[in-house]
Amino acid sequence: MSGSSTLCFVESPVQLLNVLEWAHIDGGEVTIVVLSPTDPMTRGQLRRVAELARGEGHSVRWEEARGGAAAPFQTIGGLAGPLRAADRIVIGDPFSRYVQLLLTITRARDLVVVDDGTATMEFVTQLARGERFVRWHRRGGRPGPRDIAFGPVASAARRRLTPRPGGRTVSLFTSMPVDGVPDGVTVVPNAYAWTRARFGPPRLTRGADLVGTSLVETGVVDMDRYVQAVRELSAAHGATRYFAHRRESADKLHRLAVETGLEIVRPDLPLELIARRGPIGRTILSFPSTVVHTLPIALAGTDVKVAVCEIDPAWLSEGVSDHAQGFLAGIAGSARGVRAV
Repeated sequence: MSGSSTLCFVESPVQLLNVLEWAHIDGGEVTIVVLSPTDPMTRGQLRRVAELARGEGHSVRWEEARGGAAAPFQTIGGLAGPLRAADRIVIGDPFSRYVQLLLTITRARDLVVVDDGTATMEFVTQLARGERFVRWHRRGGRPGPRDIAFGPVASAARRRLTPRPGGRTVSLFTSMPVDGVPDGVTVVPNAYAWTRARFGPPRLTRGADLVGTSLVETGVVDMDRYVQAVRELSAAHGATRYFAHRRESADKLHRLAVETGLEIVRPDLPLELIARRGPIGRTILSFPSTVVHTLPIALAGTDVKVAVCEIDPAWLSEGVSDHAQGFLAGIAGSARGVRAV
């Protein structure tokens, strides 16, 4: 299948990186549509990864998809033709309302879902059960008015992502441990072959590095407990740098710098690329997140060790659901090639 017939939709740097990994395995050039968010850090990382994509021969179409009230109508209107012409659609976030709406337009018979981090695990579970698509940290709550209004579109998107014998094919390109994959969905492992071929091996520093998380920003973990945990973890393991998640707030990062003494690093690329390029600590400490699954793969063949710090239930914000607690525990417990701290 020619690259021109493959249309990819991404909204985050990690999704774009995983499209590059998928295209490396598939062997073709693709057209990548960036549905740009408004967050400055995310936009910056997306632009950097987009440069890498262009360097690989792919076409990148940048859409200011959230640039005002009229932007969604202009974006969808401009994409309707390419969507109908595409033979294959690649998406990074099946939970995105934007993507769900676009899926109702396409006639493509070949759909590919690439990793959007640990959300992939939840997507597989919900697809297998025929449930509505809800992000893991929102499970357990009642649907809001917007959820109800968007319900028919979400249901249509879920049907599009369900394989149909003799018709639509659906595949999942993932580095996550996924169980209970629905019948007919093909799983293709993501071994970060492109990343390992292009970058590294990294130079290693003597100390440890700590990876930040946006669990405070999503309302899952209490701010004070998080800062205390970071302080204790960095002191116990001799961490000197804190790699911030792109969605962490400036106020929180300033507090961490003052109260922990860590050097706060705002990466301009996904951490898999930052770590592979180096320099990076011999030990990488992380709370339960995507990187406890991806970094051991991206850093295969190096001497870097990845360690995970499980979330103490006492750190959780009031009202966090049992499902969210169990999901976080599952992320940590299912990580391969990491040790617990």
